Amino acid sequence: MPTIKNRINLTVPKSTNSLLTALAKRDNISVASKTLDLLQIALEIEEDAYLFGVAEEREKSSVKLVAHEAAWV
Repeated sequence: MPTIKNRINLTVPKSTNSLLTALAKRDNISVASKTLDLLQIALEIEEDAYLFGVAEEREKSSVKLVAHEAAWV
């Protein structure tokens, strides 16, 4: 049966495989599912770091800010 998900083939060190296996066993899920969960968390962290940088740049800009109350009048 075909799947709608894309496949990514990874080669990991034995230590990483051991950790993934232990975490998957602890959570009673497959190693692939645990790897996907951890990858999604890592991507969220990367996205947060990027957006934080964008916010910092906006704070440094000389754009005139509008008070929240004034924006909704």
